[in-house]
Amino acid sequence: MNRLYHDSEDWVNQGACRQYDPELFFPVSSTGIGGADTALAKAICRTCVVRQECLSWAVRAGESHGVWGGTTPEERRYLRTELAPAS
Repeated sequence: MNRLYHDSEDWVNQGACRQYDPELFFPVSSTGIGGADTALAKAICRTCVVRQECLSWAVRAGESHGVWGGTTPEERRYLRTELAPAS
């Protein structure tokens, strides 16, 4: 992880998504036009230099909407489950 952005939220200003309409990253559904928006948003995320910081933040914050760090809410729920310490 890039240490420059790890300890603060300055990474937000470096996101590739800043060049696009924010609504693209918050599709209304995962099918139809929403599915196309999700695919495009994820493609944009793949080009982003702060993707890992974004994803890490979204998982820690429990972000339940939108595409963050190239993942959907469902994918982040899975990550949180997989990364949760065993009790």
